[in-house]
Amino acid sequence: MSKVHVVCPNCHSINALPADRLQDHPRCGKCKTAVFTAHPLELNGSNFDRHISKNDIPVLVDFWAPWCGPCLTMAPAFEQAASILEPGVRLAKLNTEDEQFIGSRYGIRSIPTMVLFRNGKEVARHSGAMMSGDIVRWVQSQV
Repeated sequence: MSKVHVVCPNCHSINALPADRLQDHPRCGKCKTAVFTAHPLELNGSNFDRHISKNDIPVLVDFWAPWCGPCLTMAPAFEQAASILEPGVRLAKLNTEDEQFIGSRYGIRSIPTMVLFRNGKEVARHSGAMMSGDIVRWVQSQV
């Protein structure tokens, strides 16, 4: 039985989960909270690299800012996409206003920009707001 490493959205510990049981609502071995919440995870400077590089599942990050109208318009669609794509893909958000260094590190020039990571590497990018069905189709075409 193969194992998949998934970072807990609550305590950020790494869980080795059976690959064929991700749909079974696993709980973190350390803090006992749900590993998949069907909601985007808020990332910041202290947890961003851990989630991007230590998850074996792809991670889709929405780079956004609170003053950005299209970002706010897309937020409910991104939330809905999380409920569809998890547990196969982790969805996360990074506020580029608060974490300017990370936005700069990834060359984020316009927002919203979604970046899909796999094993710590960027594999796809899309700039501009999308509806939930478009987000799901785009991600599924990339993984």
